[in-house]
Amino acid sequence: MRFLVVGAGALGGYFGGRLLEAGRDVTFLLRPRRAAQIAKSGLVVQSPFGNLQLPSPPHVMAEDIEAPFDVIVVGSKAYDLDSTMDSFAPAVGPQTVILPLLNGMKHIDRLVERFGDERVLGGLCMISATLDDEGRVLHLNDMHGLSFGERAGGRSPRIDAIEAQFAGAKFDATASDTILQDMWEKWVFIASAAGLTSLMRASIGDIVAAGGEDVALSIFDECCAIAAHNGFVPRPTAIERGRKMMTAPGSPMTASMYKDIVRSAPVEADHIIGDLLNRAARASPTPSVLRTAYVHLKAYEARRAREAA
Repeated sequence: MRFLVVGAGALGGYFGGRLLEAGRDVTFLLRPRRAAQIAKSGLVVQSPFGNLQLPSPPHVMAEDIEAPFDVIVVGSKAYDLDSTMDSFAPAVGPQTVILPLLNGMKHIDRLVERFGDERVLGGLCMISATLDDEGRVLHLNDMHGLSFGERAGGRSPRIDAIEAQFAGAKFDATASDTILQDMWEKWVFIASAAGLTSLMRASIGDIVAAGGEDVALSIFDECCAIAAHNGFVPRPTAIERGRKMMTAPGSPMTASMYKDIVRSAPVEADHIIGDLLNRAARASPTPSVLRTAYVHLKAYEARRAREAA
């Protein structure tokens, strides 16, 4: 089975590197800058589960793709999705499946519109990773899970085949019969944490210390209500885990969106927060805390665009 991993950033570099480490047929689709960086230092992963250095990982540029791949793993930022789809389109053949690892759900709609419903799987990953200034993949926590499945539910021969390829690689792979439910539950938490920590410009622990536990629970409950309205009521374990993490005293946790704001980088405001608001019940009051967080993020984007002009 031939894998095309789109990019060798934090997500693609980690999971693609682990698959290569396990002897799988993996090629990275790279842009010129990242290709030059890897040509100089290789693909380097630093992780609590073992470091990895691949001096010359197989890679290709978009214009050099000559044949379809079996599985295309996509972990780009949502605001880069259009150009990302253009780059890997030549690798999509009649039997190709696309495994996206983005948060939210809007990317699924766009991938289906571009490549067809039958080619797009559901997927998510649970990992905290980043690239440092030298291009090394830094794995920052003790989780490295990747879940995937048919969006319609159940199992299929292609899911079984991917599961067999992932077996033995140094990450926790799960073939899920309920991948859309899993994706919605992650979206609820990611939107809650991103909205709250970006709005407050603070960690969960600092927000709790300031007496903001009720605000944290309000935004989480608003996101849960939107998921329920769309037919994906969060399961009790997801609610319990989410509420606990959103109100944990002393927690240093901040969302990656908050970190992006701190370094004046682009944010996925529309994909993570705006799209969730668009899926809220129209007959109900607007989720007030989530809406406030979204306006805050859009104001940040407006200021960033003005300063760049």
